[in-house]
Amino acid sequence: MKKEDQSYLYIILFHVLIGVLGYVLPFTAKIYGYSIFILGLYYIIKNQNRNNEALVVAAYVVGSEVFLRMTGGNPLYEISKYGVIVFILFGMYYSGFSKGAAPYWIFLLLLVPGVVISTFTLNFDTDLRTTIAFNISGPVCLGMASLYTFRRKILLTEMNRILFSMGLPILSCMVYLTLYTPNVRDVVTSTQSNFETSGGYGPNQVATVLGLGMFIFFSRVILDSKTKLQIVINLIIALNITYRGMLTFSRGGVITGFLMIVLLVLFLYFKSNFGGRVKLNYIIVLLVLASFATWTYTSFQTGGLINKRYANQDAAGRVKESQFTGREDIAQEEINIFLKNPIFGVGVGKGAEVREIDTGMKVLSHDEITRTLAEHGSLGILALLILFFTPLVLYLENKFNMFLLCFVVFWFLTINHAAMRTAAPAFVYSLSLLNVQLGSPRKVKNEEE
Repeated sequence: MKKEDQSYLYIILFHVLIGVLGYVLPFTAKIYGYSIFILGLYYIIKNQNRNNEALVVAAYVVGSEVFLRMTGGNPLYEISKYGVIVFILFGMYYSGFSKGAAPYWIFLLLLVPGVVISTFTLNFDTDLRTTIAFNISGPVCLGMASLYTFRRKILLTEMNRILFSMGLPILSCMVYLTLYTPNVRDVVTSTQSNFETSGGYGPNQVATVLGLGMFIFFSRVILDSKTKLQIVINLIIALNITYRGMLTFSRGGVITGFLMIVLLVLFLYFKSNFGGRVKLNYIIVLLVLASFATWTYTSFQTGGLINKRYANQDAAGRVKESQFTGREDIAQEEINIFLKNPIFGVGVGKGAEVREIDTGMKVLSHDEITRTLAEHGSLGILALLILFFTPLVLYLENKFNMFLLCFVVFWFLTINHAAMRTAAPAFVYSLSLLNVQLGSPRKVKNEEE
């Protein structure tokens, strides 16, 4: 076995072991969780962020978030977003940030009025700090990470390293889910999102991170597998993550991951020469056959229920009235709140309280776009426009960034079905702002503050 294959296999097996230990010895998840933040900080300080170690560590935190939540390994529930912010701040300390990142300074400033208003509008018995932090931590994480990544030059090899760092703990999560639900047929009895196949945790968040894992390891099959053994390993991991993602019966994350893969393949196909397209044709056929086999196996294991789930049917085959399990009603209510408070909105976190008054149920929003409209008003519209158009402008400047559109699609689709419950959409969005380069490290110089 080649040395590079041996090293690759060791790190894969190490993360398989983490997943096994998380299930067999639950207390190890807590050790793992604390170790990530302590060793991550040490890693950045030791290397003084010479090779964007801040992004590598932040990516690992993002990939581990859902696994640590489902195993009780997170020191604090929201610590992953705060961890990303802290690591990015250390990255800024050592490497600075772009002077041209004015759009994201403006974005962060646009969030302030909503926070101030919420201190006056939230109910008297509401915990102000917790409520505001829960709702604003995602956007702040996105803004801070974007200040660091905006137009920062980075090698394609470094980008692959960052994605690999994010994918490894997702592999551990997949292993844990496999051990948690070994007999799928015993727990899949309907077409509803399934907590049993999601490690006893929220299927929406689990499917989101697994969809991201699908993309990461499929992209490694195409872009960063140095030997045939690595191709096989990455493909096996990608297909297993896809299988576990479909078993959550939460469609959003899996569909998002699939669309990211399609975008990446199309980008590479149209940018490649004739020889490159021939190779890609073989890869596309391989991926299509492998995906079809995975779908067929999943359908067999679920007794055909997965087919009905994606056809928006119940177990009896009847088409469901709502395609979005009632989330469109919440979104409509938030639009109504915006129309009544169009300038500054009702304040951060107040949307859920207004909804409780109107409907009698306190339900958190799954759509970050309508939540932003309701709670930040017209300032929220400006903030969303900045987030949407800035990476598209950067794409016109650097059309080589094969990941840019994939990352923006992940952010946009994820915040539409899972809001910003996790750090993943915020951090992945910030990666779309990187200026990905080919060439030697000497030629790639980051802008200094």
